[in-house]
Amino acid sequence: MSKLETNQVDPSTGTTLTLGTSGDTIAIPSGVTIANSGTATGFGGANTPAFFATLSADQSISDTTAAKVQINNEIYDTANAYDNSSNYRFTPQTAGKYIIYSGIMINGDSDNDIEVAELYLNKNSTVTAQATFDSSTNYLREVPLSLTFSVDMNGSSDYVEMYVYANFVSGGGTVKGHSDPRARTYFGAYKLVE
Repeated sequence: MSKLETNQVDPSTGTTLTLGTSGDTIAIPSGVTIANSGTATGFGGANTPAFFATLSADQSISDTTAAKVQINNEIYDTANAYDNSSNYRFTPQTAGKYIIYSGIMINGDSDNDIEVAELYLNKNSTVTAQATFDSSTNYLREVPLSLTFSVDMNGSSDYVEMYVYANFVSGGGTVKGHSDPRARTYFGAYKLVE
């Protein structure tokens, strides 16, 4: 093994400097810092697949009945992994750990109408995260709830969906949709770089 000591290496022609060939390993010893003052590509990873979607219009919900929130307005979906038209679920085809986040605005038909409100994130039809508002006797007209959690996805069949449940005094209410420019009910996810 030979050792090259120099302070700068430039390509002899063009603008690309290649280190090694296919199959080679470039070893960077412990304690070495790579300082980048330009554009770096191919390092680390991307937080994809990722998606973000909002509810485009109010969705009616029944009293004391869990309902899937039909988040239908995709803002972005990097891998076409979110179904925004039928199942309203995120099914990434890349295995890994994901951050799932959601927010919802539940509205009663009148003042002092909401007794209990709950937001669920289900993985494969099983509740994996839950946010609850229980007002006892101090009922409200609107309740905002949000959730963020991390979950392992197998990259083939695992999926996540968003559900809502509410106990209304008057017997029914709505999940509030998008009111430009405010996204009052939303659903999103992104893969963690490992």
